[in-house]
Amino acid sequence: MQKYEALKTIIAGMEADVQKFYNGNNAAGTRVRKHLQDLKRACQDMRDDVQEIRGSRKEA
Repeated sequence: MQKYEALKTIIAGMEADVQKFYNGNNAAGTRVRKHLQDLKRACQDMRDDVQEIRGSRKEA
C-alpha cells in the first residue's frame, strides 16, 4: 500500500503546477513533466511489486 500512497502523493503534489500551466505559466509545464516522469517511475515500481506478489502466490 505504500507504493499506492506514493502515487497519490505525486498526483496531489502536481495539482498546483498543472493549474498554473493551463493558466498560461509555461515554466510550470516543465515541473508538470518532471512530476509525470516521477509518476511513471512510481507506477513501474508498483507494477513490478504486483507481478512479484502474484508470482509468489502462484508458487505457494
